[in-house]
Amino acid sequence: MEALNTYSKAAISALVNHRLGEIKLGEQVQAFSSWEELKYSTATFVLLGIPEDIGVRANEGIAGAATAWEPALKAVLNLQSTDFLNGRELMILGYFSIKDPEYTAIPDLQNTVSAIDELVYPVIQKIIEAGKIPIVIGGGHNNAYPILKGGSKAFQKAMDVLNIDAHADLRPARGRHSGNGFSYALKHGFLEHYAIFGLHENYNNGVILAEIEGNPKINAVFFDELLKSAGTYQEALQPLLDGLSNETGLEIDLDCIENVLSSAFTPSGFQLNDIRRIILQSKKKFAYMHVCEGATLMADGRTSTATAKTIAYLISDFLKAQSALK
Repeated sequence: MEALNTYSKAAISALVNHRLGEIKLGEQVQAFSSWEELKYSTATFVLLGIPEDIGVRANEGIAGAATAWEPALKAVLNLQSTDFLNGRELMILGYFSIKDPEYTAIPDLQNTVSAIDELVYPVIQKIIEAGKIPIVIGGGHNNAYPILKGGSKAFQKAMDVLNIDAHADLRPARGRHSGNGFSYALKHGFLEHYAIFGLHENYNNGVILAEIEGNPKINAVFFDELLKSAGTYQEALQPLLDGLSNETGLEIDLDCIENVLSSAFTPSGFQLNDIRRIILQSKKKFAYMHVCEGATLMADGRTSTATAKTIAYLISDFLKAQSALK
């Protein structure tokens, strides 16, 4: 765990834009002190960053996902603390410092992703064993695998997942990258029921579609079908949720949302408010939340100041909705 950097209260405060007459979330959140004390903390949720895009590059995507963590953290910390959301229910743990490998050929990148898996899963396991709910800001979607591994080890059984995503990330489990996190989780017994909401017909290959069709424990709703339906997204989602009987993780790949900067940027997808409604209206208790693939700066020069605020909205909605289910 030598790559895990934790935040002191002073470090958190330095990220807050203090203003007279206002109280920000960053002035109320809890800071991590030790794993032993985490068990006795009054915080319910623990925020963790995995700022890397090695998994995306290992999947031949465009780098940029490493840039979302710090701007998103600042956006969360500078939300207003009110009766709607106080902030004391959240602990800021820290983030992983992940260096690029010396050699950046695809096999080298894939080996590094496997090493990242080994860094991440024990931390997730410790958070969940302490009775807390991890909220993870990525980073590539490769990190779904170590999150599921850590959660599965903590619960001592396989988990279920709802993945809101344009892509199934079910590429063959040969060489770790951002496109096969769920393949590895299924292969190694950390994932039992896999529900995917919002898949794009144009961007999932025939092998993946056959895997979805042939595996009774994988269920999917395609975005293209949602466009043709007169029903609401919540109505279309409910049958997927009904099939998730184990402790369940919520995965949100930001490339499913229109015009959010990511390697697989899309002009056609969910609106941000669609995802917010799903989170706020859900009565499902989730064991973790993972928001991934967003970027503020891409390797090809594209930039966005909206990504951080998008992530802050999703996290604040999750905090409110899940706290109401206690």
